[in-house]
Amino acid sequence: MTPVEASSSISQVNSMAAEQWQSQEIQHSPTRPFLLLHRLPGFNLSLLPLLQTRYTVLDPLADPPEPLFTAHAKSARVMICLGPTPVRSEDLDKYPAVECIVGSSAGVNHFDLAACRRRGIRVTNAGDTFSDDAADYAVGLMIDVLRRISSADCFIRSGDWPVKKEYSLGCKVSGKRVGIVGLGSIGLRVAKRLEAFGCIIAYNSRKMKPNVQYPYHKNVQDLAANSDILILCCALTNETYHVVNKDVMTALGKDGIIVNVGRGALINEKELVQFLVQGEIGGAGLDVFENEPNVPGELFALDNVVLSPHRAVVTPESFTRLQELLLGNLEAFYSNKPLQAQIKFE
Repeated sequence: MTPVEASSSISQVNSMAAEQWQSQEIQHSPTRPFLLLHRLPGFNLSLLPLLQTRYTVLDPLADPPEPLFTAHAKSARVMICLGPTPVRSEDLDKYPAVECIVGSSAGVNHFDLAACRRRGIRVTNAGDTFSDDAADYAVGLMIDVLRRISSADCFIRSGDWPVKKEYSLGCKVSGKRVGIVGLGSIGLRVAKRLEAFGCIIAYNSRKMKPNVQYPYHKNVQDLAANSDILILCCALTNETYHVVNKDVMTALGKDGIIVNVGRGALINEKELVQFLVQGEIGGAGLDVFENEPNVPGELFALDNVVLSPHRAVVTPESFTRLQELLLGNLEAFYSNKPLQAQIKFE
């Protein structure tokens, strides 16, 4: 999630759920536990008043400064990490008592997981909170690019229809060969949706998935060579950085489509722009970019490219689910109960 998304997702409070949570019987010591807020500048937490009924929230960016922060930050056992705010080893050095990080983002590339593992810190993320919405959006981008829906909308709004009369045809969706990069929570949902279109599904993941009937390709280039469309749903890691490069795009071919609802750096963006401008691939549906919110200007004039401001996972329903997950994990930690969406260290 982008900083805007993360900030929005925390600030969208479901009042009914909040009131219900607040009205539950509170069982804790007379001194409320310290809760550390870890955020980038500009992030706001609308859950703050609610959390303050149960916890002493310590915010290093509070204005005016939180008077208790200096004295108690080193004794806080739980950190709430908003969106993609980096959690580095040097950050954890400042807070030696942290035992659990409750994250609000589906991604984990902003966490130094090795440092967390060494320190025995449990880490949670948004889990599959956003998976349905991301899968819906990926399919929507694919259909939009193939059938040229956004381009058709612009054609009418610009007044070109009465003048030019004819509009370029889009391509059939049904029956397309779709290669999914990352057959996890989102990728599986994309596959199930596209089965209804009669699409032929194949995939690439770190490992072959047991009990999955779709053909598996060990590398993305082979997957691309056997696909009409690549949909990127995987996490951004050292291994997946620029996993889609000029070799993959060449294998995909001049009619191939790329859809990205993962992270911008999964694609070598400079090479993608070059391929699109030169007509070496058929089009792209992009919700994420390498240097957000900056988008390569060359893409603006291309009617075979659909652009979206990192909004695949953002719906009112996902906001509500995220809030429930954050509140539930805080209660679970202090009640010594299992955490939801806990990251498994490898």
